[in-house]
Amino acid sequence: MKRTYVVLSLAALAALFAVLGFATREEPVSPADPLVAGFRKTTVASVADAVDQVVGERGFLSHDMRPRVGDQLVGRAITALVRPAPPEKATAQLSAKHTVALIDNAKPGEIAVIVVEDGLDVAGIGGLMATTAKARNLAGVVVDGGVRDVAEIRALGLTVFSRSVTSSTTVGRYASVSNQTPVDCAGVIVRPGDIVVGGEDGVVRVPQEKAAEVLKRAQEIDERETKMVPYILKFKSLTKVVQMFNRI
Repeated sequence: MKRTYVVLSLAALAALFAVLGFATREEPVSPADPLVAGFRKTTVASVADAVDQVVGERGFLSHDMRPRVGDQLVGRAITALVRPAPPEKATAQLSAKHTVALIDNAKPGEIAVIVVEDGLDVAGIGGLMATTAKARNLAGVVVDGGVRDVAEIRALGLTVFSRSVTSSTTVGRYASVSNQTPVDCAGVIVRPGDIVVGGEDGVVRVPQEKAAEVLKRAQEIDERETKMVPYILKFKSLTKVVQMFNRI
């Protein structure tokens, strides 16, 4: 019997995922995690202000952490770290060992935070890892480093933020070090279980132990600013309204 084999390119696979409904599915939010659901209704800027006020330290990641695919990101962090390494340690297996394991074991709604040290010219995620992340229903990926295969990732509909876009690979250059440990991501320490909130204004880390308090403060900031808008339109003066609300 003559057999016929079909080989799918990444682009074709992404298109197949779209047909099956992967690309149109909304980011999952666990009903058991009301904090994540609450942060989805806040603005990124208000969350950044709330972290400043409640935690007393910076929560916003560096300004070059930008959305490459999608524009909203909310979920609990899972983490992986990749470092420069000599060729004998930067093998195909070791370069992605911990990042692949991280995504292979991820739960729906989580956000993979991948730190590629000194990696603006190196892709920490590409089409194959993104396909796996989408299949496991991650809410998204944040890469302190580069991303590649952007067209395939866009077709998948996986939300990805990164500090750069590059065609390179970690193989032969980097080795994975660990997963599910605290990482310094774009200037902010992110720990597994912290809440990550991202949008067009950037990405903010909310410490898990302060998440409820930060959410409450962010909601208060959003509500106050919403109330200020009609008065600004009425008086055509920000100074007067700031005096009324004691807020800028």
